[in-house]
Amino acid sequence: MANKDTTNYVWRERKRTLFGLPLSFTVYKLTEEKLFIETGFLSKKEEEIRLYRIMDLTLNIPLSQRIFGIGSIHCCTADKSTPEFDIVGIKNSREIKNMLSDMIEKERQSKRIVGREYMDDDVDYGDHF
Repeated sequence: MANKDTTNYVWRERKRTLFGLPLSFTVYKLTEEKLFIETGFLSKKEEEIRLYRIMDLTLNIPLSQRIFGIGSIHCCTADKSTPEFDIVGIKNSREIKNMLSDMIEKERQSKRIVGREYMDDDVDYGDHF
C-alpha cells in the first residue's frame, strides 16, 4: 500500500533543471513551520529545516536560469546539521523568497526568538518554546 502524504503545504515545487523543466528527483515542500527538501529516486532522503532557524536568504538568478524564468535561493541557518542549503531552480523565485522571509519572521515572532539567541553555538533551542 502506498504511503500518501496528506500534509497541507503552503508551497511545493520540484527542482527544475534542463530548460527549466521539472526533470529532477528533488522536491521542496513548505509548511507554516518547516521547509522539507526531499531528494532521491530509489533511496529517499528528507531534510527538515524549522523556519525560525533560517537566518539569511539570498536570491540568485544567473543568466542561465533567468532565460527559463527560474532562480535559486541560498539559505544560511542556525541548524547544526544543515548550516547552509540551496533551493535550486524554482519558478517565481523572488516571490517564494519574499514569502519565505515573511513566514520566517512570523515564526520567530510566534516563538519570541530574537537574533541574540543565535549568538551562542553551544545552545540548542529545539522545540522548547
